[in-house]
Amino acid sequence: MTTNEMSIEELPGIGPATAEKLKDAGFNSIEAIAVASPSELANTAEIGESTAVKIIAAARRSADIGGFETGDAILERRKSVGRISLGCAEVDRMMGGGFETQAITEVYGEFGCGKTQIAHQIAVNVQLPVDKGGLDGSAILIDTENTFRPDRIAQMVNGLSKRYDDDFDPEEFLKNIHVARAYNSNHQMLLVESASELADSLKDTEKPVRLLIVDSLTAHFRAEYVGRGTLSDRQQKLNKHLHNIMRFGDLNNAAVFITNQVMSKPDAFFGDPTKPIGGHILGHTSTFRIYLRKSKGEKRVAKLVDSPNLPDGEALFTVTYDGLFGEEG
Repeated sequence: MTTNEMSIEELPGIGPATAEKLKDAGFNSIEAIAVASPSELANTAEIGESTAVKIIAAARRSADIGGFETGDAILERRKSVGRISLGCAEVDRMMGGGFETQAITEVYGEFGCGKTQIAHQIAVNVQLPVDKGGLDGSAILIDTENTFRPDRIAQMVNGLSKRYDDDFDPEEFLKNIHVARAYNSNHQMLLVESASELADSLKDTEKPVRLLIVDSLTAHFRAEYVGRGTLSDRQQKLNKHLHNIMRFGDLNNAAVFITNQVMSKPDAFFGDPTKPIGGHILGHTSTFRIYLRKSKGEKRVAKLVDSPNLPDGEALFTVTYDGLFGEEG
């Protein structure tokens, strides 16, 4: 029996009541339990930590997760990684073909540099067929600053119709973008659990969830945790949130795109006096880190500053009424 056919009730130590509690908390599959921590499972299901350890161990055996494997096996598994094209050849080249699934791409920069514009564009592009740079999937967007604009999506879809000489329907694209407004950091964290449930319900449809966007990741944390005395609590909470987001990407083979704010460093005498919020926790958790800055007019510069497998680089793109375009057209 494969893990897809196996239900969580079949794991040793899980009865109907425990299964119900786990499902309510977003643990809907064997894989989700396999990558959970014992304390997380124990608190959720109100069971002892030793029982939680046994359940997780059984789930890992069933899902074939958690053991050592050879590099060639990992290479084979990497073939399932998809990429979402931004539609700007320079940016796509810099990103090795687009925004990767099973990875977190963080984009940071000052207000008006194009972070939300990219979020809107990839929420559209992910729905395109693979031969047009998409993943034939839908998107989930957690909006923390009320920046989602359906009319902007419609403009971008019309832009794609012109580009591909096709007749895309903006309403159809909007139906495949699931948006939730987060009102504080606790609500934001709960919405990732809701996103997992939604992704699970859409798994076998024509448009499974292949993209999670959080715009912006740090706004609520920054507003609610003020002063050095709260820094430790903020970072612990942010760390848990990021790992839940990372798990979502892994379990759903989805790309994760997060936007981040910057703070000014007045003591910086050389270079750019801005740095991203979130400290080392965010820096180490993001797979790809892109710094955006304004250039002349509607042009923007995207700079890849951190990646596990790609060289640092810069790419230019333009924000237009019809969407984002590279210098090549």
